[in-house]
Amino acid sequence: MVLRLALWSVLETGQTFLTGYALARALDDGFLAGREAVGLGWLGGAALGVAAAAWGTARVYRAVADLVEPLRDSLVRQVVDRGLRDADGAAVSRLTQQVEIARDTFAGLVMVSRSFVFTAAGALAGLFSLAPLLLLVVAPPLLAGIALFVASLRPLARRQEAYLVADEELATQLGLVCPGLRDVAAAGAERDMARELGRGVTAEYAAARSLARWGVLRTAALATGGQLPLVLLLAAAPWLLDHGVTPGALVGALAYVTQALLPALHNLVHGLGASGSRLAIVLRRLVWEQPPAAEPTAEGGAAPATRDGAAPAALHLSRVTFAYGPRADPVLRRLDLVVPEGGHLAVVGPSGIGKSTLAGLAAGLLEPGEGAVRLGGEPVTGPGAAARRVLIPQEAYVFTGTLRENLRYLREGQVPDEELLGAAEAVGLTPLAERLGGLDAPVTPSELSGGERQLIALTRAYVSSAPLAILDEATCHLDPVAEARAERAFAARPGGTLVVIAHRVSSARRADRVLVMDGAHALCGRHDELLERSALYRDLNGAGDRKATPAASHPPLALGYPYRVDPVARPGLAGDGGHVVAHRSVGQMETVRDLGDRGAPRGE
Repeated sequence: MVLRLALWSVLETGQTFLTGYALARALDDGFLAGREAVGLGWLGGAALGVAAAAWGTARVYRAVADLVEPLRDSLVRQVVDRGLRDADGAAVSRLTQQVEIARDTFAGLVMVSRSFVFTAAGALAGLFSLAPLLLLVVAPPLLAGIALFVASLRPLARRQEAYLVADEELATQLGLVCPGLRDVAAAGAERDMARELGRGVTAEYAAARSLARWGVLRTAALATGGQLPLVLLLAAAPWLLDHGVTPGALVGALAYVTQALLPALHNLVHGLGASGSRLAIVLRRLVWEQPPAAEPTAEGGAAPATRDGAAPAALHLSRVTFAYGPRADPVLRRLDLVVPEGGHLAVVGPSGIGKSTLAGLAAGLLEPGEGAVRLGGEPVTGPGAAARRVLIPQEAYVFTGTLRENLRYLREGQVPDEELLGAAEAVGLTPLAERLGGLDAPVTPSELSGGERQLIALTRAYVSSAPLAILDEATCHLDPVAEARAERAFAARPGGTLVVIAHRVSSARRADRVLVMDGAHALCGRHDELLERSALYRDLNGAGDRKATPAASHPPLALGYPYRVDPVARPGLAGDGGHVVAHRSVGQMETVRDLGDRGAPRGE
């Protein structure tokens, strides 16, 4: 690709050479000698050079695209991988802004550098061909301007990095404040939030001003290397003419400076000055910079969250309090929770009660205001913690590529086909995989349903080596049968621990323990225990008052009726899509609340 880019750029060198050389020959050998046809011929040759260069430039853009797009794809993969593995809070800023900056700046860097090198080569060769004395006038200020520009690159890079850091910190602050704006207004904390955000805006403004001041050096470099040669040529014109430089050669030299060197240097200074600095900074932040290690908590860094020498719990929340904003009401307040290794916990509660917040804390995506969260005895934000947990959100992420690439995305190295196929069978992906055409079949996310994307994301998490799987309503687009199969597969993983933010209360019946979140109160226990202790849990299960006598069906029919009509509307009926409860007049539909899982099976 680089060789092809260089070959097409040679046409630009030829066009630049003809810009001044053809003009000089047209004057000296043509118009000034009284031979207009010769002069017009040279000008026609220059015009053909412009056409050839335009044709070559179109090919240059294609070659540049071949260089740029693979870089962007590689950066996107690395940023997404880092965000998933290290719970990088700045991943959104890196993905939406900095990756695009890297792509654009790399393309600009290639274009302006290539253009300057080949344009300068053509212009200097033309000056030497016309009269070597012209190089003595043009080359020294040109080299001085380039040297001044190169000397300013490092200070400019530092200021550019300071600006990007300030911008990223401001974006992080906004990401924390914006979700809690309603709480900020309710608590009357607008002024406090305005002052806090104002400091970030001020820091970014100061960094931008410092960057602009150093940008003055770029203007000085451009004036020295591009405009000073023009002044020197005009000032030295009598001396040059006296020393054998022809009028045509002098005009050609002026054309080289004004039409070739000055525009090329202008593009280099403004393009490379911005693009080069940004590219170096952004690549360092995207690829090489690692997130800072978590500070030790009050409980002592790596101390296991255990008692009496027991093995560390898979997940341990100790007195965790979290709120979306310093003055907002806590979503979680002094929550203690231990999930043992190999355990299966379901989390239920009303919408908006904080179930997904709990999942974010357990995955290290959110930081508690008080308390500590540990995975396997280690802080959830500590080094290596990302490898011990995998979070599958409600909106499943599937990228364009093969099915194999999607499934092995969270695993280092190669994954045997037998393992991928076994995971697909366990989770329930096999029918979709066969319909797509196997592991090497291309996957187009927009052509998949929500449930199909969830199956792929669930299988990817199953293949990962993370012992803790957190399903945050990750099966909401699946029917109850497919949901049950996926959850049982994760619960049966050897050494695996499962936390399910339940979309249906039937998930709670499959769990070892259930956490019922009810605002200020939270209860944890087995399904049968919570039916006795928690009115909310009874309501979620459709049991209501357990002491109430279920109303008789109307009309009453005997058990075992051929059409499977049950005589009593009660909880716990089989959710098989064919069970009918006689409760109202014939022809009226039974209400959903009388089904054991409070949800119509398969959407019926």
